[in-house]
Amino acid sequence: MNHTDNANIFKALGDENRLKILELLLDGEKCGSELLEQFSMGQSTLSHHLKMMLSSGIVKSRKVKTATYYSINPDGAKKAVEILCEITGIEKDSAAVDGSAHEEAARKPAVRQTGSRPNGWLL
Repeated sequence: MNHTDNANIFKALGDENRLKILELLLDGEKCGSELLEQFSMGQSTLSHHLKMMLSSGIVKSRKVKTATYYSINPDGAKKAVEILCEITGIEKDSAAVDGSAHEEAARKPAVRQTGSRPNGWLL
């Protein structure tokens, strides 16, 4: 396990602006100028965020003439999930969310926090 590479992946995900960039890329590939229009930051700050995301492998890019287009890298996203599962001991299959997982969660009793129990939790 390469802790430096793994930390870089989660560092890339650990900023609200970078999460917003990922959210914008969910709709598909965007050029840097399209992304810049969505933020109140300078081009150099956006470039810094994109560089971190590129180096982590979460985002990929391609050049067309003078424009650079960015998109989510499916392999990088899968790697992030695999690393999280590995370091938390959760099996990758059980980390996947599908309709049956939501249905099962809906059948479980709600949990609420109170101060009335020593551990603070009641079912």
